[in-house]
Amino acid sequence: MSDVDADLRGVADFTANPYPYYAKMRAAGPVHAVRTDDFDRVWLVVGYDEGRAVLADQRFAKDWRTLPGQTGTGDPINANMLEMDAPDHTRLRKLVAREFTARRIEALRPRVQQITDGLLDAMHPAGQADLLDALAFPLPMTVICELIGVPDLDRDAFRKLSNSVVSPDGAQEEGDAVRAMGAYLTELIEDKRRSPGDDLLSALIAARDEEGDALSPDELVGMAFLLLVAGHETTVNLISNGVRALLDHPDQLAALRADLGLIDGAVEEMLRYDGPVETATFRFAREAVTIGSAAIAAGDPVLVALAGGGRDPGRYPDPDRFDIRRDAQGHLAFGHGMHFCMGAPLARMEGRIAIRSLLERCPGLVLAPEAGEPDWLPGMLIRGVRRLPVRW
Repeated sequence: MSDVDADLRGVADFTANPYPYYAKMRAAGPVHAVRTDDFDRVWLVVGYDEGRAVLADQRFAKDWRTLPGQTGTGDPINANMLEMDAPDHTRLRKLVAREFTARRIEALRPRVQQITDGLLDAMHPAGQADLLDALAFPLPMTVICELIGVPDLDRDAFRKLSNSVVSPDGAQEEGDAVRAMGAYLTELIEDKRRSPGDDLLSALIAARDEEGDALSPDELVGMAFLLLVAGHETTVNLISNGVRALLDHPDQLAALRADLGLIDGAVEEMLRYDGPVETATFRFAREAVTIGSAAIAAGDPVLVALAGGGRDPGRYPDPDRFDIRRDAQGHLAFGHGMHFCMGAPLARMEGRIAIRSLLERCPGLVLAPEAGEPDWLPGMLIRGVRRLPVRW
């Protein structure tokens, strides 16, 4: 323990509520060496300003394949923007941005509302539901599948694979899921090559820039993985964490019911207060870097606690208070810098429509008495629960 400030391995209280741990660390400094289930020693950035700076600092790299001593190339799904640095990241993002446009996303608004209404129609007569199964998962999953062009995806099977990638119970489960996901996506892309449609994945397969550059086969697999997994996992937990925050704060729920025009700001506060991504994916220092009093050596892994930054009192006064009228702008829930989430506008749209429509249709919404203690997703990447039983 002498080489780390905190050992977070297997700490159930930390998984359930990491915020007091982040606050205690932050009081002693913005950056700490910690031990986690995935890292024997990693620098954890818990301050808002420091986290925002690291996310935009090119001295911290994302592509683990360039680490000294790394000889493998990884799975094809690793060839995605989230795990790349400039200039490769810049090239990929430029190609994808040509197709993943604001106009394409905005055009989805009526369909997002239609899907939401259909899901609420199906769940409403029962008077109770697991909100994850009934709304929070199927809405973004349906939207991203239709956007990419895979409406016949076996969503239950894909959900299990996706959860095993982003919130695995162990390295074996994660490795098996990554390989299965890569094989599935490779076959999907070949199907799209043979029978292209009017969808985003077909457009990405055909995409060329002014110089004729295109996505390689591995890059297409990586991009399909990123769109499908990131395109639904974050929104699932934005919706469920947001509803949970409202139900835990009846005064704020009442305020939002009284004025649903507050929904945009309320969603931003949900993202700040208990967002769907707890830590950004890891970076490593290209060179020796000092942040505060932390001397980070070249090659050291670094995690930015997005959740820690969201509760930094230096940025957000009284940060543990959930307040839908708060100005939560500038939160780090979608990252910062060149890796800022391209899907943020879609996630925001889905979250606003889903939560507003749920409150309109279910005026007596409460946590189900049999809900018990939340069953938290493991790991430090995705922040969320496996079930959210509610009644109305």
